[in-house]
Amino acid sequence: MLTGLCDDAAIFPPGNLALEQAVPAHRDHLASEHAGLVGPFIVSAAALPRLADLVEPHERFEVAVTVPAPTQVAEVLAAADAIPGVLVVALEVVVPADVDPEEVVPVLTEALAGRDDIELFVELPRDERRPALVAALAGTSYRAKLRTGGVRADLYPDERELAEAVRLLVEAGVPFKATAGLHHALRNTDPATGFEQHGFLNLLAAVDAAQRGADTDAVVATLAERDPGAVTARVRDAAARSEEVRAAFRSFGTCSILEPRDEMADLGLPTLDLAPVTAPAPTTEGQHA
Repeated sequence: MLTGLCDDAAIFPPGNLALEQAVPAHRDHLASEHAGLVGPFIVSAAALPRLADLVEPHERFEVAVTVPAPTQVAEVLAAADAIPGVLVVALEVVVPADVDPEEVVPVLTEALAGRDDIELFVELPRDERRPALVAALAGTSYRAKLRTGGVRADLYPDERELAEAVRLLVEAGVPFKATAGLHHALRNTDPATGFEQHGFLNLLAAVDAAQRGADTDAVVATLAERDPGAVTARVRDAAARSEEVRAAFRSFGTCSILEPRDEMADLGLPTLDLAPVTAPAPTTEGQHA
């Protein structure tokens, strides 16, 4: 159930690792004993061209690219295709405030013609357009993206908002990934900022609860649970339905791969010796700093 759970968002806040450091670090993760936890390397469309100097032409360096708007998808794919060694396996597309939900799927369908190998995640806005956008995504091959935090307290949805989003997506049959703010396995209050942060294991358990028919209050309680024993017990229960749970909750972006690994290990969850999701890039002299 944990395979490919952690997408490598090392260059994004609060990690903000330099791209020149993040690329070789990603290679190291893919060659490590925790390789099975690791998803694609997440890069912004703006930073994408810089990979040309960091990726070897013979590599298969898998990336998920964040795109500012649906109308820019075709341009971003063309730019990525021009970089030898870079392989786009996913796109994460923002829906600007002036975009109508009904326009999103037709624009994406045109841009992705013949590119069925790419997973596409549409970031759900936190406004009145959300239900209509989920309805538009239902029945398509496109997925959703939930923003679960950020650099300000107001960017964190509370338990009820997140629970309602999880139930909406589960009921619509729209898979999703999460991003930002999931810095720890369990629900917590950040001691440095005071921000109330969701736990990625709480979210995993919440998806399982929603799939089992739990109402919003029950999903809220799962997201709010802070007891390590209670959360890990729910995750172990969910493991019996791992295929269904992970079909709905695809992954989450994290600026650290090691911290989620270590926290899950401390909780007694198996995180090592997983079969790699992608083959490690060939190692050549001078690749690693």
